[in-house]
Amino acid sequence: MSDEKKKSFTPFGLSWLLCLGFIIIVAAGVMTGSLSTDLAGGFAFMLALGIICNEIGERIPFWNSYIGGGLVLTFLVSAYLFTNKMVPAKYAKAVGMVMDQADFLSFFIVFLICGSILGLEKKLLLKSFAGYLPAIFGGLIGAAVLGVAGGLVFGIAPDMILLNYVLPIMGGGNGAGAVPLSQIYETVTGDKAANYYTFAITILTIANIFAILTAAILNQIGHKHPQLTGDGNTLIRTGLDIEAEKNDAIPSIKEMGGAFFMGVGFYAAGRLMGKAILPKVFGVAIHPFAWMIIIVTIAAMTGIVPNATKAAAKRLQSFMSSCLVLIIMVGVGADTDLNQLIDAINLSNVVIAFLIVVGAIIGSAIVGQLVGFYPIDSAITAGLCMANRGGSGDLAVLGASHRMGLIAYAQLSSRLGGGIVLIIGSILFGALIK
Repeated sequence: MSDEKKKSFTPFGLSWLLCLGFIIIVAAGVMTGSLSTDLAGGFAFMLALGIICNEIGERIPFWNSYIGGGLVLTFLVSAYLFTNKMVPAKYAKAVGMVMDQADFLSFFIVFLICGSILGLEKKLLLKSFAGYLPAIFGGLIGAAVLGVAGGLVFGIAPDMILLNYVLPIMGGGNGAGAVPLSQIYETVTGDKAANYYTFAITILTIANIFAILTAAILNQIGHKHPQLTGDGNTLIRTGLDIEAEKNDAIPSIKEMGGAFFMGVGFYAAGRLMGKAILPKVFGVAIHPFAWMIIIVTIAAMTGIVPNATKAAAKRLQSFMSSCLVLIIMVGVGADTDLNQLIDAINLSNVVIAFLIVVGAIIGSAIVGQLVGFYPIDSAITAGLCMANRGGSGDLAVLGASHRMGLIAYAQLSSRLGGGIVLIIGSILFGALIK
């Protein structure tokens, strides 16, 4: 049976002939301009490109183990194609529509959050969230310490390292980190926000690449030392996934539909809290996804969601993370300007960005170990998901490390952790810039 399995080749769950046929049809549609630029056409193009890159990346020795495999290759190839304008303009615009106007990224994250939180046992859920904030601070401290050490080697003052390197890298991405940090910079200094943002986004992009690559390496370390990591769904060193323990039955189509509506309903609740009812707490803006995580956690703790619906939510999460993640990786690659990245690459920037990412890993792993987390999973979520480009970076990091089940923690890093960095940033800008 194992020999038969080795011989079988079913890309994206299809026979190779059928899959190849659809890829050729999509390619012909792009070349002739007959493929639509709506959601269906955009999905067809992004999946065709993603499937090709993923299948190749999963079969390249060393790359498939230590660089991130098919998902990372999908990201890099997409970045290359879109940066060099090798994709026809109308289909580049269609990809932008999927990721920006339709905001498929948020849609994707909604179901990952629901499935990952509702798939955890109550006590395990409470313990993991209670210890998560210290793990985030551990990553921040580690990033600052190694970043400053790297700056001293290259003759860059510690205050400049903290303001220009550590803050943008650990700030929760672009829209939630680099942009508001540049606005804080302009308010405090009177200088143009663009002068801060230009460097912030480039150093963040370099760090994002390192975050993705180190996530793949941490995954391999976990394979070799299984005592350092869990099952990809929880951070706590004890506990089982609730679906595996209590819900072995495959959810019905109707239950899947219910879980779908529940997911978008929880998202609506998060938006209601974050945009209308309580957008700020003690003067700090709370992202709707952070509110959604809180609301879903309360629902999981109170037991108002039936086990069958939890199992359906978990299955929806599995579908998203194993199949539609290719659409995300193409979209994230399309949004990455390789020329901008290349322009910022010099020895000091690369080394300092790398040290900040390593510091985030070490700090969050150590604190995670102390509060009862698996150190590798703590390093990936509380460390690397602080040091990447926000929501899209979270998915790239979790995809490279095969830990999509930890999306709720990753979002806490990007949203709540990013908010903490903005508070720290506002203090440091005022204190360090004369």
